[in-house]
Amino acid sequence: MATRGTKKENVAFSEAALRGNKSVMDYCRTSMSALSGATAGVLGLTGLYGFIFYIITSLCLSFMLVLKAGSSWKKYFMSRTPLLTNGFVGGLFTYILFWTFLYGMVHVY
Repeated sequence: MATRGTKKENVAFSEAALRGNKSVMDYCRTSMSALSGATAGVLGLTGLYGFIFYIITSLCLSFMLVLKAGSSWKKYFMSRTPLLTNGFVGGLFTYILFWTFLYGMVHVY
C-alpha cells in the first residue's frame, strides 16, 4: 500500500528584504516609544503607571503589526515572534528618555 507523504517546499527568503522588514519594524517601535514617552511625560505619569502605559502602548503596536501582516506574514518574516517582541527593550530606553525629559520640562520647570 502506497502512502502519500507531504512534501515540504523549500522557501527562499531574501536576506536584504528580511533586514528591510526588520528596520521598518524598529522604526515603528522607536517612533511609538518616543511618542508614548512624550505623552506619558506631558500627562504627568510617574512610577509604575508610566511603565504600565509603555506596556499597553507596546502591546497595542504589536497587535496592529500582527493585523497589518495578516495571514500573509510568512511572506515577510520567518516567524511571527519578531512581530510581537522585536525592539521591546530598546524601545523602553527611548520611552524612558522622552518620558523623563517631557515630564521635567512640563511639570518641574
